[in-house]
Amino acid sequence: MRLMSPSLTWISCLLLAHVVTAQLGLSDGFLSFNTSTFSVQLVTDSQTLYSLKPAGSSFDFIPGDKMSQRQNNGQYHLGDITFRARKVGSTAWVSGDTSTARRSVTPLPASGTTLAAANLAPTLPSSSLLSITRRWVLQNNVLQLLFDVTNAQTTAVEIGALGIPLEFNNIFTDRTAAQTNQACSLFDPYIGQDAGYVQVTPLLGTLPPLVVLPVGKSPLEGWRFLPESTSAAPYYQSQTFEGLYEWQFHTLAYAQNEWSKVTPWNAATSVTLQAGQTRTYGVQFLLAPSIRGIESTIRGANRPVAAGIPGYILPVDQTGKLFLSYSSAVQSIDVSPAGALTWTTNSDARTAGWVGYSITARTWGRSRLSITYADGTLQTVHYYVTKGATQAIGDLGNFLTTSQWFNSSTDPFHRSPSVISYDREVNAVVKDDARAWIPGLSDEAGAGSWLAATMKQYAQPNAAEVAKLEQFATKVLKGSIQNSDGTVKKSVYFYQPSLVPSYSYPSNINWGNWWSWNQAASYGTDRAYDYVHVIAAYWALYRVARNYPSLVKLQTWQWYIQQAVTTVSTMTNGQVGYANDGLMGETVIRLLLDDLKREGLTSNANLVESRMKARESNWAGQRYPFGSEMAWDSTGQEGVYAWAKYFNDSTTATNALNSILAYQPLIPHWGYNGNARRYWDNIYGGKLQRIERQIHHYGSGLNALPLLSAFESSPTDYYLLRVGYGGLSGPLSNIDQGGFASASFHSFADTLKWDGSSGDYGPNLSGHTMGIGTYIVNHPDFGWQAFGGNVLSTSPTVQVQVRDSVRRRVYLAPLGQMLSVDAGAFSTVTYDPSARTVAVTITAVPDGVSGAASAPQGRLLIQQKATLSGVTLLKPTANLAVDAGAYVVPFSSGSATVTLSL
Repeated sequence: MRLMSPSLTWISCLLLAHVVTAQLGLSDGFLSFNTSTFSVQLVTDSQTLYSLKPAGSSFDFIPGDKMSQRQNNGQYHLGDITFRARKVGSTAWVSGDTSTARRSVTPLPASGTTLAAANLAPTLPSSSLLSITRRWVLQNNVLQLLFDVTNAQTTAVEIGALGIPLEFNNIFTDRTAAQTNQACSLFDPYIGQDAGYVQVTPLLGTLPPLVVLPVGKSPLEGWRFLPESTSAAPYYQSQTFEGLYEWQFHTLAYAQNEWSKVTPWNAATSVTLQAGQTRTYGVQFLLAPSIRGIESTIRGANRPVAAGIPGYILPVDQTGKLFLSYSSAVQSIDVSPAGALTWTTNSDARTAGWVGYSITARTWGRSRLSITYADGTLQTVHYYVTKGATQAIGDLGNFLTTSQWFNSSTDPFHRSPSVISYDREVNAVVKDDARAWIPGLSDEAGAGSWLAATMKQYAQPNAAEVAKLEQFATKVLKGSIQNSDGTVKKSVYFYQPSLVPSYSYPSNINWGNWWSWNQAASYGTDRAYDYVHVIAAYWALYRVARNYPSLVKLQTWQWYIQQAVTTVSTMTNGQVGYANDGLMGETVIRLLLDDLKREGLTSNANLVESRMKARESNWAGQRYPFGSEMAWDSTGQEGVYAWAKYFNDSTTATNALNSILAYQPLIPHWGYNGNARRYWDNIYGGKLQRIERQIHHYGSGLNALPLLSAFESSPTDYYLLRVGYGGLSGPLSNIDQGGFASASFHSFADTLKWDGSSGDYGPNLSGHTMGIGTYIVNHPDFGWQAFGGNVLSTSPTVQVQVRDSVRRRVYLAPLGQMLSVDAGAFSTVTYDPSARTVAVTITAVPDGVSGAASAPQGRLLIQQKATLSGVTLLKPTANLAVDAGAYVVPFSSGSATVTLSL
């Protein structure tokens, strides 16, 4: 380290003291107001929001308790504004940002509906082309934040960017689990133009959420991450503080510059103000009664609402339904890219105020519907079109077992043969990475690819793929990744050149970070998360061997299921870390337990059940048993819910479910709908390593499982179905046209692309395959609908064409019953509400995919998921043999139809 002269050191210290001097003005006090809905505090000097509490509550949506750490220049608060403007005829944008160099704003007289007002000139640059007045207003008892933007020049000015930073308490730094869950919120946008909004949901999942809506013509056109210093507490853009975002009314200046290489969510706009002209922009703050009540709150505020079925990720072989509710009639609908979607009106809507459309997907990838209403309001709904669902899964399996198949007899790390991590940007397998686990076949980002490959076989077996994965399971999974005593390594790859002198580690990789493990660290067996992936692989191959016996050559189904049980036993023997946390993907252990019981393997079933009971008993004594390696996480809730429900611990199950609802939103946008909160995993598994709101990382598929399970038990709670199905659909969007699956999509407005790495996609597909199905409901507003299928008729019978990606599960909500097949695929389901009979057609091979194995016979299970008055368990009208709890359905010419009755 170079030493500085005393005088230079003194000068540097003075400069540093100047930089960190607090500028927000907390020491000068606050302005306080009470409305019927909120208790409000503004910082006197800046008139930015310091506190926003629901009336009579101590809960605060604003991080007032962290404000002393966030009072310096360059730190954003609610009430700030940013812009880029230029005189008409000029090409250079002039920027303004009230956070950059704070000065006390100039208070203006407040009267009538105005609570506080200020001229922002003192805290804007002198070169600013605009004059801006900020007003906090109580209009019709609704709190509003308004900005009067005036062209202060003598010539016309174009505003190319205008946005308001949003600061809510998503800061987990230095908080206990209880403090985080009780004090913090997460917020997500609907980037839907005039219909856009932001929802702010307290982490408990039971407190009223905040809904931020536009005032007047104030569209949510863009959503920009706000850069701040990351060097000091509370550690902005870190695992404990994701960071803040900006509601952007106009975005053209960014679209022309930082975003020029991407297609933005919405068409970029600017606005031109003539000399002296003023335009007002703003947002209003409403309190919804509950998370489930957000849509009704928006409708009550006379803003447009959209409800998509099954969501906004739409395979080309499924017909989507879109229902719109707004006081003004639809004037026109357009789509971008042209022809990507087509639509026709339908008559499905049953209640006044809704209009329905049937949506057909045409063009793969992102698309945007732009709906213009008669009053000029513009709403955008964002879709993602995939190949036919079964074909997408088929493409994935092929890519994983060809392009991602690693076969090298000289590999010193004993990774061959296996499905290994992949870099789509260079189209090559990842044999080396500074993060040892990525090429090391373990942890989520190393196991992800072979986990996806094996779970794909559970969903859609393929003979050639199974043959390769049997080699992997018997040569690498057992013996390399998993030791003979059942323990599982954290990585089989390591950085220790002296132990592998013949191996050439790339010199362009920085091997100096903590994650470049040596052999001892890589061979550690103390991470329970890694065991679940191994259990899932064995269980998936057990399912293949049991139901498609001709495909499996190297081991029996008994061997595979025993290996799964042994891994569970080792994981829970008290010697493995994190075993008492909820583990991502552990729903597979719940399915394994069901299979052990069905197979009559009582001692193994008792072992697994007793070990899970011990874990759940531990969770039952905690209010927030959702911990992980991280300070806050969304991975533990899945396992906690599964076992709490199994052991009839309704309190813990409900707590877990509410926790999920707080971070998995229902939003008319394919990227955010059902997308559980994840924001740091790209550091550990992505190619672009960055803290950011991830789109359809594995949280989507896994956290959807409790939501769908809860819906099955309560089949009129359609909110659970809509959010859960959105989450389960997420993993389909990750699969590109060639079959490669990315770990997640980058949400920052300057990126908007899929990550180049396969990373930890596997748990996402695992959740998808375990939970996806076709859900048939009779919705009070929308009539007969099928999530995952096409409704062909509704009278006198309800006939549904099954079109989900796996076609193994059909849930009949009016009967509260789940039909599932271990082998074969559902093709159609016909329900007769009068006779209360169900006819199901099962085929040996799912429609729409080449290469799928043919089932020798169908194996049909029927489960009562919800107790409904007057409903008994469906049974086949024909006399069918039973094997391990499943009705054996013989095929004739590759299909069979079975009639069921109560």
